[in-house]
Amino acid sequence: EIEPIGGKRKKVDVRIIAATNRNLEEEVASGRFRMDLYYRLNVIELRMPALREMRDDIAVLAREILRKSVGEDGSAAAPGLSAGAVAALRDYQFPGNVRELENILERALALCAGDQIEIDDLQLTAPAAGDAVPVDRSGLPLQEHLDSVEKEAILKALEQTRFNRTAAAKLLGITFRALRYRMERLGIN
Repeated sequence: EIEPIGGKRKKVDVRIIAATNRNLEEEVASGRFRMDLYYRLNVIELRMPALREMRDDIAVLAREILRKSVGEDGSAAAPGLSAGAVAALRDYQFPGNVRELENILERALALCAGDQIEIDDLQLTAPAAGDAVPVDRSGLPLQEHLDSVEKEAILKALEQTRFNRTAAAKLLGITFRALRYRMERLGIN
């Protein structure tokens, strides 16, 4: 039953679906999560594995993300992924999970010169050095070059902060509002 402010009690039938990336049992044990709320929410627990635990699904997910990125109307065909690009995606750790995969593919779409995304288009960080694959921006008009540099900096900050926009804005030295504006302008979801 609920009782709206200034209203009568009403009976309601609800189902709550909640998601977290934390171990709630540990959070309850440490006192950071209320035990009564945990037992109210934890009727049926479904564990969704991280993307790095679903290596065989990465290629299928990537193709679907690319298909949706180019448009639902079918007016443009989604570029394919080279065998090397698929292998690189399977080897990548994806600290940002599926959202990071979406951002990597969005960036690759912008950088892709033909009808196939190659390893260099993905700009994955090298496992040993941690440095991004350099992109040759020579020959771009100034505004496109600046937009490309800005987008790369924002995506890198988002990846470093596990896609926490407030933390990414702080890392970039701009306000959250400015980050949101720039992300909209550059087409970053």
